[in-house]
Amino acid sequence: MSKSGNNVTGGKRRMPGWKRALLILGSLVATFALVIGSLFTWLYTGAKVSTVGEVDFHNALAVPPLAASTVDADGTRVFDLRMQAGETEFTPGSKTPTWGFNGSYLGPTLRAAKGEKVRVKVANTLPEESTVHWHGMHLPAAMDGGPHQMVPAGGNWAPEWTIEQPAATLWYHPHPHGETETHVQRGLAGLFLLDDTASAALPLPKSYGVDDIPVIVQDVTFDGAKFDHGHKLMRNVGFLGDRTMVNGTLDPYVTVQDELVRLRLLNASTARVYTFGFDDGRTFRQIASDGGLLEAPHTADRLVLSPGERAEIVVRMKPGERTVLRSYPLDAGLDFWNQRFGGGDDSFDVMQLRAAPTLRPSAELPGALVASALPTGEDSARNRFFELKASGINGRKMDMSRVDETVTRGTAETWTLRNDDGMPHNFHVHDVQFRILDINGVAPPPPLRGPKDTVFIPSGSTVRIALRFDGPADPDTPYMFHCHLLYHEDKGMMGQFVVVEPGQSAGTLKPPPSTGSHQH
Repeated sequence: MSKSGNNVTGGKRRMPGWKRALLILGSLVATFALVIGSLFTWLYTGAKVSTVGEVDFHNALAVPPLAASTVDADGTRVFDLRMQAGETEFTPGSKTPTWGFNGSYLGPTLRAAKGEKVRVKVANTLPEESTVHWHGMHLPAAMDGGPHQMVPAGGNWAPEWTIEQPAATLWYHPHPHGETETHVQRGLAGLFLLDDTASAALPLPKSYGVDDIPVIVQDVTFDGAKFDHGHKLMRNVGFLGDRTMVNGTLDPYVTVQDELVRLRLLNASTARVYTFGFDDGRTFRQIASDGGLLEAPHTADRLVLSPGERAEIVVRMKPGERTVLRSYPLDAGLDFWNQRFGGGDDSFDVMQLRAAPTLRPSAELPGALVASALPTGEDSARNRFFELKASGINGRKMDMSRVDETVTRGTAETWTLRNDDGMPHNFHVHDVQFRILDINGVAPPPPLRGPKDTVFIPSGSTVRIALRFDGPADPDTPYMFHCHLLYHEDKGMMGQFVVVEPGQSAGTLKPPPSTGSHQH
């Protein structure tokens, strides 16, 4: 006979309530952990993207036309750019809403020579305000096209300046504060090539569109016929697409008619870092970086370009052969998380080069190119430190009315850039081309010894750069420095500096008036 105080039913001892609760809780925790683990595994596996071997290269590469220009009586070269909305058929029969300059997508290539005065008449026919920034150009702050030079919807702007820098591959794109990523993604970008006598005298491939090819690389994702610019889960670097296009051409090939072909590479993507090389492992000669020619060609089989960076490479071809420009996984010491979710494991077949059956002979590349005029850091008048975080630079988000740094015209400085943010960044400085002094205390490799305006900085890295500020001074109008991963820039990872005369102070900045015309 059981006693009334015993917990017995049918001869079996009943489990105390607290134990049952623990078992149920444990089951729920195990189930939750299994679901979370499965979800993470699914996200991790699906985060890797590769188009290697899957591209049929059936579209001839579009080459942006050289922009028409006129020359005024005083010698000023005048260009016209119209920012416009339209539709582009990236694939036949499918129309994608896009923006462009003088067309539905991207823009023409502007070209001018050192010493020329240029004027660019910009007309904004878009439904909202925007800007045109001349990335890599040395010019007065009021002509820079940053967020203080907004062009309202229906408005016009005509900056003018004198080209006072060496031959280089530069580019132009919008720079509205908080909106840059979306404006660039919609298609607003183009090249601005500079020439000079030193470059013209060298035996380099220089027939535009023939043996001197612009290569504007962007990653994209389509949702049906439209672009999908959404940020995927756990992608803290910004937008990463699942395929690439060049000069607005999907699956592109270019026919090569010469033994040597010069590729002017621009990473016009908003967040993706590319590691360029060729599918057959061939080497190439890099001859230029962001701001112009290196001191000598450098032989390599890989080239890393983060958003906004440019490089010029020369590839040797044999009659009838084909090779594919490929982006390989990134080897930059990224951690497990950023390597996968920051796109570091991704790979793309970008563009095919097809050599004609017979090739025109090309002159051998010279052993030396141009002497460097970059500051060496030895005459730096001041050192500055910049801590890079997605939450802001030196702990501060961008404020259009705040001057973050004041530099003196005619002086050189050394800037130390530190990224301990747990994610990759890069750093772009308006108006100047700088020298990279060292990376983590070590001299930079040859590809990074030329003139630079943008530098890639993985987490855990310190980069020192030497800059010279040649003016003109303008205490009331700032230049920008910022991360060129455009999602980071738009979220506030940007600061401002003004150039002043010796003894002069910075002025008081006022944010530009908003037209209130943003439409999303």
